[in-house]
Amino acid sequence: MQSRRRLGVMGGTFDPIHNGHLVAASEVADLFDLDEVVFVPTGQPWQKRSRIVTAAEDRYLMTVIATASNPRFSVSRVDIDRGGATYTKDTLRDLHNQNPDADLYFI
Repeated sequence: MQSRRRLGVMGGTFDPIHNGHLVAASEVADLFDLDEVVFVPTGQPWQKRSRIVTAAEDRYLMTVIATASNPRFSVSRVDIDRGGATYTKDTLRDLHNQNPDADLYFI
């Protein structure tokens, strides 16, 4: 019997992404034996409506570049492509639908 994939979910505005995000994701991945950590840049962060946030596409590209050297990291556009305000429940639902063979671990 094959075990299910263990997928960590690291959501955030990532404006900008920094070493703290990368180290935290790496440490949690090791601690919980995760197969992969998917970084999910928010589309429109509801809690930051009163401040200027870098365009979602730019934050996505910064996240792709920052995570490229770690084969256990990936980046999802799920929140950016959905449009509207970003809520964790929607992110987890959509990632579960895209990865039915995985157990999700919210970081």
